[in-house]
Amino acid sequence: TYLKKSEDLPQNAITLFDRHGKELFTYCKVHTSDFKPLEASMTPGEDFYVGTLDTKSGPVQVGAMICFDREQPESARILMLKGAEVILTPNACGLDDLRLDQFKVRAWENVVDVAMANYPTPNNNGHSAAYNSDGKEVVLASEEEWIFLAEFDLERLRHNRGRRIWGNAYRRPHRYDILSSQDSEKIWDRIDGNGKPYVKSER
Repeated sequence: TYLKKSEDLPQNAITLFDRHGKELFTYCKVHTSDFKPLEASMTPGEDFYVGTLDTKSGPVQVGAMICFDREQPESARILMLKGAEVILTPNACGLDDLRLDQFKVRAWENVVDVAMANYPTPNNNGHSAAYNSDGKEVVLASEEEWIFLAEFDLERLRHNRGRRIWGNAYRRPHRYDILSSQDSEKIWDRIDGNGKPYVKSER
C-alpha cells in the first residue's frame, strides 16, 4: 500500500492496474486502525470497489481490502455483494493461526478466492496466504521474504458460486437493520490511538 494525498489527512491506499497498464480502481482503507496513532491521524476510505481484470483466462472480478479491513466481516461481504470473485489483501501485522483461520473463513463464507501479502521478518512475521472458495489453502508462506504464485481455479469458483448455500444465496438482508445502526453499548466505547474518545460516526 501507499500513502495517498487527500483533501484532509493522508489515506492508506492500494491501486490496481491490469496487464495493459490501465488503472482499475484506487481503494482507500475503510477500517483504519484507529487504535494506533498513525492511522487515527488518517482519513478513512468511504467505499469498497470491484473492477474487471483482463486475464488470459478471461475477465475476473477483483476487489481489494487492506489489513484491518479483513478483520471486519462486512468488508469481504460487501465486496462479494458487489460481484468480487477474487479479493486481494495487502497486510502489515503479525499473522497468527486465528487471523489466518479468519481469512480462510472470509473465502468460504463469501464463496470467493482470497490472497493476502504480508511483510516478512523482521517487519512482521510473513505467512502471506491464499485460500480458495472451498476454504482450502492454496499458498501459505513462511516468515521469510519470497515470491509465491497462487493459482485459482475460476471454473471451480464459479461452479461453487452457482450452487453453494453461502455467499448471497440464503441471506436475509431485510432482517439486518441493526448492522447500519450508529448505536453502541457503552462496553464498546474506546479511546483512539491519539488518546481521544473514538466516535465511529466521525470517521
